[in-house]
Amino acid sequence: MNLDKLLTSECAVFRQILDKVDAGIMIVDSCGFIIYYNQAASNIDQLEAADVLGKHVSEIYPHINESTLLQVQETSRALIDKPQTYKTRQGKTVNILFSTYPLNIGGEVIGSVDISRDITQLKELSEQNAALKGRLLRPGNKEKNIDHTEAKYSFDDIVTVDSTLTGLKKVARRVSGSDSPVLIYGETGTGKELFAQAIHNCGNRAGYFIAQNCAALPGNLLESILFGTIKGSFTGSEDRQGLIEIADGGTLFLDEINAIPQDLQAKLLRFLQEGSFRRVGDLKIRKVDVRVIASINIEPVEAIKQKLLRSDLFYRLNAIYLELPPLRRRRKDLYLLIENFISGFNRKMGLEVEGISPDAMQLLESYSWPGNVRELEHCIEHAMNVGLSNRITLRDLPQNIIRAKDDRGSSGLDFTCDITGDVNLNDFLKETERRLILETLRLCNGNISKASEKLGIPRQTLHYKTKVLGIPTHKAFMDS
Repeated sequence: MNLDKLLTSECAVFRQILDKVDAGIMIVDSCGFIIYYNQAASNIDQLEAADVLGKHVSEIYPHINESTLLQVQETSRALIDKPQTYKTRQGKTVNILFSTYPLNIGGEVIGSVDISRDITQLKELSEQNAALKGRLLRPGNKEKNIDHTEAKYSFDDIVTVDSTLTGLKKVARRVSGSDSPVLIYGETGTGKELFAQAIHNCGNRAGYFIAQNCAALPGNLLESILFGTIKGSFTGSEDRQGLIEIADGGTLFLDEINAIPQDLQAKLLRFLQEGSFRRVGDLKIRKVDVRVIASINIEPVEAIKQKLLRSDLFYRLNAIYLELPPLRRRRKDLYLLIENFISGFNRKMGLEVEGISPDAMQLLESYSWPGNVRELEHCIEHAMNVGLSNRITLRDLPQNIIRAKDDRGSSGLDFTCDITGDVNLNDFLKETERRLILETLRLCNGNISKASEKLGIPRQTLHYKTKVLGIPTHKAFMDS
């Protein structure tokens, strides 16, 4: 079957759809002639489709030695998430992350498709950031007015009266002098980086604290940012230190490590085991002394099941494991944290807010805080920005929190009971639990994950309780 026929007017709808995709898409036939070129590809290359269609790929990209579009046709093997840097005809340097796939029909390779994302700005900003860190943290740099560390917080900044969190602070203090890797699990906003910075500042490492959010970058770009590059390792690459070298003698904090691709996790594991690494494309082995602290925002066991985290990497990082409780499980800290945030924003904004009204406090106590301490901080910041009195009132709170109160109020939950008759405590508690779970599931339209988050229990536990308590979870029932 001729590939050209698949892209005739009969496929006009698909052409329109592909033109709306924000990734560059180019298709060539089995001889390497371009038969499809979408708008995003045109934007990346600064070429018009009319100037590209019908021409051979080598004519349009003469600067590329071997076209991957032709390569995958010969090997029948796709190339996934590969970086490439080249100059357009107008002289603009473009950095892309591309995947190229052979197109097969009936066992015959009839062409290939290239899907690319423009990561020029992301790459430039990431490398500038890494290079800046390298210059600022270089030994002997005495430039004035520059804070040479990213670690600003200590254990004194972790405000709590909660027994679980207090115990975790003691453990973290005790292990701060160790060189062993640390894995911190906690939901978004629970203070994982706060703990990581406190561990670094309490320890005796002479180097710096370097943080990297692993979810912010594509895998190949993240690899070069972490391990560094040598000139010629891929098109457009230069000799550049990675964050691992910059953090030599100090601490490297890898946030959301479950976002790292599996092959890069394997390379990171080798570094953790051996303390040595190679820059991307290099043969030279480099040795550094870096303590790695990693964080993850889903349960590690669940991450392993979902193949988001390699089990061997988990076991290596698990030398020291800290599990931070969500705010809904440390309710005693709520007022203490609010006072602390009010005091801090008073200094920052030049205000004199004295506290919070009883009805506003009651609402905040009943809220589930899915965003945890970070959400609470932003809530107080919002209230102090919009408030007109010397204390935070109900009308000063963000609308999403007020609406959550209305949703709970309309749920029909009633936890009162008639104590004039016989009361069996176990039966009452079981029925209360059943009704709470049922109404939460209704509010979440049967979504177990959302309901477990609202209730503050693991997903598996909620599954078990619905089975034991005879609670239906199918969507049709939730919509009734």
